Amino acid sequence: MTIPPAASLHDPAESFYSRWQALNDWLVRHRPLWQQAPFTEPVPEWTLQHPELAARVAGLDDERCRVLDDDLARLAGLLCDALPSLAAYPDLVSLPDLSPPGGRVHRATLPEVRAVDMPGRKRLQSGAFAAALEPLREPVMDWCCGKGHLSRTLAAVCPEPVRGYEWNAELVRDGNRLAAQFDDAVAVQCQDVMAPDFVFPTDAHGVALHACGDLHRQLIRRASEVRLPRLSFSPCCYHLTDASPYRLLSARARRHDAALQLSRNEIRLAVQETVTAPARVQEQTRKVSQWRLGFDALQRQLRSCDEYLPVPSHPSRLIQEGFEAFCQWAARKKGLVLPATTDFEHWSRVGDRRYSQVRRHELVRHLFRRPLELWMVLDYAIFLEEQGYRVRLGAFCDRTLTPRNLLLDAVRVSGTPPVVRSRP
Repeated sequence: MTIPPAASLHDPAESFYSRWQALNDWLVRHRPLWQQAPFTEPVPEWTLQHPELAARVAGLDDERCRVLDDDLARLAGLLCDALPSLAAYPDLVSLPDLSPPGGRVHRATLPEVRAVDMPGRKRLQSGAFAAALEPLREPVMDWCCGKGHLSRTLAAVCPEPVRGYEWNAELVRDGNRLAAQFDDAVAVQCQDVMAPDFVFPTDAHGVALHACGDLHRQLIRRASEVRLPRLSFSPCCYHLTDASPYRLLSARARRHDAALQLSRNEIRLAVQETVTAPARVQEQTRKVSQWRLGFDALQRQLRSCDEYLPVPSHPSRLIQEGFEAFCQWAARKKGLVLPATTDFEHWSRVGDRRYSQVRRHELVRHLFRRPLELWMVLDYAIFLEEQGYRVRLGAFCDRTLTPRNLLLDAVRVSGTPPVVRSRP
């Protein structure tokens, strides 16, 4: 498999397509490793097909799992003796670093005293995003702007007023209040950007920081239709879409004979990484996962059916009430009656063992999160180049600030008509 180096992502359109094609074919080849969710499958099929790989991850202790989950390139290197095709992983996920020097990021970041109602990470993410876009020349349109945190950040480095679009009227009021309080050149407008009668501006620089799913795809389509001079966005929550299976945007990718067909649940894998949760939240998540796996083992025996039974989100009070209370609640939700003789301590221990097993199987699956995300984002880049844009793709900040750190920055090439005008 020949993979263009990351630096070539600044080259003509062929490099984007070559990268996408290499990713697509690699993901298709390894689909058994990531398609099944270990949480729902006690013995994923790949563990039978690749017993040496399964043995490698089964032998990892908890601390090693934690370290390798934070360094997936290292994990791929550790496992490539058992599965040589994993050696391609670092090249497949490599990207240019678009983050500017720290001084520029600091200047573009709102001071804490002005960042009212703005979470600390959002403040730093907005500053890094804004710095990566400088210089700004056209009036900025902030797509799905919420309270206008990014709008207010960009206003400090933009020569023109910033306009934000947001459908939630309460957030619109808060955004305009904050802009007025700090005398920012920002106006937030109440607007459903998905509305068919929305009149799209034609002379703006469209920006979006973590617009979800169909919202950022709508921006891509509409911006290219009206030929916005520039479009810069960091996508998020790709699985939030009305389309199932997932539909590629670019004509070239859709013509590929072996293009992946993905369900929404499969796409969800791309955004499962979390590096920002507090330790308390991480511990609660671990505990509830163990409980759910313990209940899953219990219900399989009770129903004499070796099949996963989805359980809805639990009320927060159950965290304090323990495993037995969780099982009784889950059983009621699924119309099951637990025998009075149920040995909850036994099933709790089963859940602990299953959690340990799932964590190790998930390590292998996690290798495919970033490749799946890049598979979608490279398709966006190809589409925009088909529409006459010169595109940069890379990371605007370190993943420790946000795992959704990809930036697509597209500038319309003057006088260039779209190569392809296509709709999914």
